[in-house]
Amino acid sequence: MAQVQTKTQTKKAPIVGAHPKQHLVNVVMTDGSKFQILTSWGKEDGNLRLDVDPKNHPAWHDKATNFINANDERVAKFKKKFGDFKL
Repeated sequence: MAQVQTKTQTKKAPIVGAHPKQHLVNVVMTDGSKFQILTSWGKEDGNLRLDVDPKNHPAWHDKATNFINANDERVAKFKKKFGDFKL
């Protein structure tokens, strides 16, 4: 690895090809709105559909204290083992 000398410290030159290739994917919020991000996840022009986002997460809403992600594997496993009961 090549070293670059500066006045204050020695820095290592970046390794070419060390980072994964990034591309644009569409992020679909819970209300259907969309935006694009640059990521290495999925494929070019793929869709990342969110189950939880700032529009429905209890951390951003005072009234949403009973929120449970029904798509969560752990919740499904719990319901299978103990049944679906109300508190």
